[in-house]
This record gives sequence, C-alpha cells and structure tokens, in this order.
Amino acid sequence: MSQELVLISHGQLCEALKKSTEMIMGPQTAIHTVALLESDGVEDFKEKFLQVTDELDSYVVFCDLMGGTPCNIISRMIMEGAAIELYAGMNMPMVIEFINGTLIDTPVDFITSGQQNIVSVNQMIALTNEEEDE
Repeated sequence: MSQELVLISHGQLCEALKKSTEMIMGPQTAIHTVALLESDGVEDFKEKFLQVTDELDSYVVFCDLMGGTPCNIISRMIMEGAAIELYAGMNMPMVIEFINGTLIDTPVDFITSGQQNIVSVNQMIALTNEEEDE
C-alpha cells in the first residue's frame, strides 16, 4: 500500500502545480487534484474531493491556503472524525519531497521541506559576493 497525494486549491493552482512538478519529476499517477472552481459550492467541492479520495487507500492532502475554503472544508471533515493528514501552504518543494519519499520509501517532513526552500535569492547572491570579495 503506497501513499498518494491529493492537491487541493482555489482555481486550477493544484492542477498547474502537478503539471509543473511533472516537468521535473516525470508523470505522477499517485498525485491527484481537486480544484475549487468559481461555480462550485461547498458541497460541490466536498463531493469532488470524496470522488477522488474514495478510491485511495492512503493519502495526504496539500492545500494552497490556511483558512481558505478548500482547507476549511477538509478541516471540517477532520473535525467530524475523518482520518485525513492535511497541510496548508503547499509549494513545489513539498510535492517533490513527497515524490522522493515515496520513491525511496522513507518518511518526510513536509513542513521543513516547504520552509527550507523559501529563500531570498538576492540575499544568497549578496552573501556569495561578499565571500568572493574576502
């Protein structure tokens, strides 16, 4: 039983994140997406989510924004007793960490991975230039 990943978001961000990650890591059949579209209500989104996840044995969910509707809907399901592992603030390093962890069958720290890959490139360049000047 391998773990799968479900990306959820406002609009098509989740679908674009999956496609962009696949440019780097190749096709990913273990990654699924559920987009909250403007025409969707709360129940529509929940039903789409359940349609995707009902077929999955083990999965983790990444969402775009803490406090946003997709996150709130899944949070409500968790509060009602659903056993769902949910992380808010998804980014590509988290998705790549999921893929790598699955490939080598090791546990991963999604939060650390996501946080450590948020850097100021300008600061890194400045530090590199300072080191070269010494």
